Amino acid sequence: MVEAPTRNRRAERHEATRAEILQAAWELARTQGVGGLSLGDVARHVGIRPPSLYWYFPSKNAIYDAMFAQANRQLLERIAAREWPEDLRELLRAVARFFVQFGTEDVARYQLMFQRSIPDFEPSSESYALALRVLEEMRERFAAAGLKDPADLDLWTALVAGLAAQQTANQPGGDRWLRLTDEAAEMYTDHVLGKKGARR
Repeated sequence: MVEAPTRNRRAERHEATRAEILQAAWELARTQGVGGLSLGDVARHVGIRPPSLYWYFPSKNAIYDAMFAQANRQLLERIAAREWPEDLRELLRAVARFFVQFGTEDVARYQLMFQRSIPDFEPSSESYALALRVLEEMRERFAAAGLKDPADLDLWTALVAGLAAQQTANQPGGDRWLRLTDEAAEMYTDHVLGKKGARR
């Protein structure tokens, strides 16, 4: 008879409380702004005393770091779940819609992931590695579709980030810049294909 592995209930409770703290931090960031997060508010939201937070996170930046990692895991999961076109024009249009939509559906998440809205926060190397994986996923897909120049990818990320930034800053919850995504993708594609044609 095979014995069932012994459960570490203390570790399970610890992880469950960490998850609850992160959920509370996201809820507060969405209502108070990601830069206005307070450890006292997080503790009260969870129903524990502020000093008890340090059993789970050693600092406020550690909470931000866990939020940053969680957000990038969400993005990686969505990337993996999608079927991506192989044609460059279709791929760029699909990727533009995907990233602008992801960026604008949660302003606090967008600010934490893509803007330096917390001056003294830098993600840990482990958390930042997740963000680099996102970039590498896109680099590989673009290269497979024929877009291999690093400068082209830099221009692409600036274009898509700009659309998301305009939407979140000027009309959160709206679609003024979302509606420009396809047009921007078409303009960009014409540009890079034109460059490739000029090299021939």
